[in-house]
Amino acid sequence: MFYTDNQLQFPVRVETPDPQFARALQQAIGGVEGEIRVAMQYFFQACGARGNPKFRDLLMNTAAEELGHIEMLATAVALNLEGASVGMKEEVSADPVGGAFLNGINLKNFLSAGLSAMPVDSDGVSFDMSHIYASGNIAADMTANVTAESTGRVLAVRLYNLTNDPGMKEMLSFLIARDTMHQNQWMAALEELGGASAFPIPNSHPQDQELREFSYAYLGFQQDGSEPAPGRWSEGQSMDGKGEFTTKVMKPLGGIPSLGPAKPNSGAQAEQI
Repeated sequence: MFYTDNQLQFPVRVETPDPQFARALQQAIGGVEGEIRVAMQYFFQACGARGNPKFRDLLMNTAAEELGHIEMLATAVALNLEGASVGMKEEVSADPVGGAFLNGINLKNFLSAGLSAMPVDSDGVSFDMSHIYASGNIAADMTANVTAESTGRVLAVRLYNLTNDPGMKEMLSFLIARDTMHQNQWMAALEELGGASAFPIPNSHPQDQELREFSYAYLGFQQDGSEPAPGRWSEGQSMDGKGEFTTKVMKPLGGIPSLGPAKPNSGAQAEQI
């Protein structure tokens, strides 16, 4: 069950409306790095969380927070669009920086939403839930969440540097700070699950049932047969502490694939049947 008191999680103010920045903010709402993505990701992870209930609580609380971030950003988009005329598109297109990066107002906000935010990215493409990762494995989900918050923070920093509006900078400063916390909380959850020793995921699958010769081998595919450039990943103890890194120059282990003839009435050519 969810509650709302109709108040924003953090103040949203726009001193100088900027319809082009409104378009950029749409990426933080409906882009693959945006708030709809993380809100739904944490929500579905929470719904499927098994085991210690504190992880479900952590996920659901954060999902609720992210819904509030959507509300903040949607308000910011609407405030930036207020008073904007369609003619401003030509002004921005004439500007070398604005034209190159923003290319004018997203007309979908005007034509379909009456100068309001939409569940779309900065190009007006609807968010389709294809980037929601909820595997049912708590360690895999926490790992995916660190990545989600990292790319989200990259986007928020880019938006912060795109605007000079004090109100927008203040709001984005808050969102950047929350991304910092969320990265850390997911890493803390991973630490509780064993940290590096939680890998390989799932840790419930016996490693004696995998081809151990390849479990910690860094494979090289250089055409001249030389070894790949070495790194921490090519020698020494593996990160999970369960093996030693090695380097192998990979050679074909299988033959040329040979498939049977095509089935009759399958639409194949006569020569294939």
